[in-house]
Amino acid sequence: MSQHRFGRAAVFSAGSWGTAVAKVMADAGTDVVVHARRSEIADAINTRHRNPGYFPDIDLPASLTATTEPAAALHGADFLVLSIPAQSLRASLAVWAPHIAPGTVIVSLMKGIELGSGERASQVITEVTGVRADRVAVLSGPNLAREIMNGLPAAATVACPDEHTARRIQQACHTPYFRPYTSSDVIGCELGGAVKNVIALAVGIASGMGMGDNAAAMLITRGLAETTRLAVAMGAHPATLSGLAGLGDLVATCTSPLSRNRTFGTHLGQGLSVEEATAATRQTTEGVKSADAILALAHAHNVEMPITEVISALLHEKVTLDEAGAALMQRPPKPEH
Repeated sequence: MSQHRFGRAAVFSAGSWGTAVAKVMADAGTDVVVHARRSEIADAINTRHRNPGYFPDIDLPASLTATTEPAAALHGADFLVLSIPAQSLRASLAVWAPHIAPGTVIVSLMKGIELGSGERASQVITEVTGVRADRVAVLSGPNLAREIMNGLPAAATVACPDEHTARRIQQACHTPYFRPYTSSDVIGCELGGAVKNVIALAVGIASGMGMGDNAAAMLITRGLAETTRLAVAMGAHPATLSGLAGLGDLVATCTSPLSRNRTFGTHLGQGLSVEEATAATRQTTEGVKSADAILALAHAHNVEMPITEVISALLHEKVTLDEAGAALMQRPPKPEH
């Protein structure tokens, strides 16, 4: 094991959020190896301490190295940190699983729900790897990668059924600019992280259509209400949804121009098709992929999610942009609570 204070972390992979968390962990005193799919990214990280694919202008810590070999990245790893698109998690993890050591703790950074199965990332992880749930954790919160790479202050929630494991991860990523809190509510953290992407699409659409800040505030508030309804129906604690992984993440994702889901929604609101918005956004937009899976969960748990319903219909071209805009704004009046 590593000589670093908090052990060794293997971060899969070298996208924007994976790179940001790798930097945080290295700054915290954790030994970090990033698994990059492309050799030119790995080479640049090792020789120039830069990730040219995502942050060509930001220096990475010298203690952070990279490899294209999954087995090399996982060798002696205390933590496996997963930051890949939610829909490719199952297939990728099946390839990597044989290299995961028995004591390795798996940390999910993913904010999506698997299509078809309706499973959260932590469920997919335990299924594919056979690792016990108390060795799987989720890190979630208002964490825009570009701000964290710039060393701007941020906080997050580390959720794990095992408190000791949550505290170990907390130590491994605690820096002067990044403050992790612990929780045992994995379900609440994962649903907060997944549904907020769909709500951010709605806020982006409203923004693109010129609906103003009141409309955005309304969608954020009602979006939090429908997220909380689903999460509680699935066993989450309601307080989690008013914390960093719920309201915190929702506000950051819905209001920041750095948010890819909000940006994608803005493109839609300005009249671009889903294909055109995908081309313009260029990175994985989890809300687009997860909307249907979240809606299926809502139906299965008999929960009303009107915003998610409208977004899913718009993405499948079952309603026009104007119809979607009207549907987002014109719910029948009723008591708020």
